[in-house]
Amino acid sequence: MTDLLSASPAQSAISVSQLNRQAKTLLEQGLARLWVEGEISNLARPASGHLYFSLKDETAQIRCAWFRQRQRGPSHNIKNGDQMLALGRVSLYEARGDYQLIVEQLEEAGEGELRRRFEELKKKLAAEGLFEESEKQDIPRLPERIGVVTSSSGAAIRDIISVLKRRFPAIPVVIYPTAVQGEWAAAQITEALSTAVRRDECDVLIIARGGGSLEDLWSFNEEIVARAIAACPIPTVSAIGHEVDFTIADLVADVRAPTPTAAAELVVPDQAEWQRQLETKAARFASLGRRYLEDRFQSLDYLSRRLAQSSPATTVARQSDWLRNLQMVLAGVIRHDLTSRARNLETIRSRLLQRSPAIRVQQSIGKLGELQQRLNASGAGIVANRQQQLLLAARALDSVSPLATLERGYSIVSDAVTGKILTDVNAVKEGTKIHAQLARGTFQATVNKTENGSSDD
Repeated sequence: MTDLLSASPAQSAISVSQLNRQAKTLLEQGLARLWVEGEISNLARPASGHLYFSLKDETAQIRCAWFRQRQRGPSHNIKNGDQMLALGRVSLYEARGDYQLIVEQLEEAGEGELRRRFEELKKKLAAEGLFEESEKQDIPRLPERIGVVTSSSGAAIRDIISVLKRRFPAIPVVIYPTAVQGEWAAAQITEALSTAVRRDECDVLIIARGGGSLEDLWSFNEEIVARAIAACPIPTVSAIGHEVDFTIADLVADVRAPTPTAAAELVVPDQAEWQRQLETKAARFASLGRRYLEDRFQSLDYLSRRLAQSSPATTVARQSDWLRNLQMVLAGVIRHDLTSRARNLETIRSRLLQRSPAIRVQQSIGKLGELQQRLNASGAGIVANRQQQLLLAARALDSVSPLATLERGYSIVSDAVTGKILTDVNAVKEGTKIHAQLARGTFQATVNKTENGSSDD
């Protein structure tokens, strides 16, 4: 603050917008939502659907704005001069600097007083824990007797009894009559609850009345009624007014039903549905019983068979059968062994026969005959080949043989004394005895004359 005082006016000044914004913040944060009572004046209904008006008393007034999105009830019947209660928060319209109340709920002044009392009692009882779900009791599924705290001549009791007779007529109903509207209604409702608790003859209590205005239902918003319901040891179902109506009794009761008819449907089951369920369960129990008996019969048969199987006669018969089976198995094993041994013996005999000396000699003789045939054939072939070769050689030899030359008229002349073959006439002298070999035979002669047969002659 000292800094602001010491500062120059230009430095410490703020704009009008900043001032209005700060004032708006202070108003909205400094004042909580509150109820304001006053007379409607200066009412304006622009095309936007918002309502603008003033609330005034003898000495002051405040501008109010009730925006269309917050208008939960009809607003066309509001007019200047009406005494109203407005719930809202204080704010500031920055553009004009107007101090105003932003309305959230608007009620007539008489009903508004009841609303305030309702909210105050609701907060008080809630703080004491009377509305806690942990304190609620469960409603029995099938009560033996039902109590109804209501007017004995109202429409609510007729609706409740009609539904109870239709759904489950076997359950008796006890009515605890009381006034449900008026100056003494709260005390009578409390006394009726006390009577039901004292008699202790019912399993559940329905606290009911038909619909009406807030004033008509106010008896069920009284503190003595709320505390009596909360302290009741019998489970309670509240059915006050229509579905849109809500009372303190609804909050403290164990269960809230939207209407008396719904309360009657809530406390008893549907007999037809229960009958169907009982028939279903009976059929299931019968099926389970049959299955149990079948299981027991099967177990009995099993034990009987075991008992019969454990008797001496059965044991002897079973062992005799076992011995017969063993005998059959042994005979089969022996037959199989003999058959196997016979096959092995036949195989060995076949192998011995294949290796017998006689067979081997016979095989050798056969092989010898085959070899002999092959040898004869080979020898004949060789002889024929050799004969052919000899013939060819003879022909070749014959072609160069002196005998062949002799056959053509030639002869072989040799010295009769020395035996030397004479090939040159110069080696022969007259008077030499010669020996001549002809093709057939020989002869000797004496050379009487020689002539030189060279090519020069």
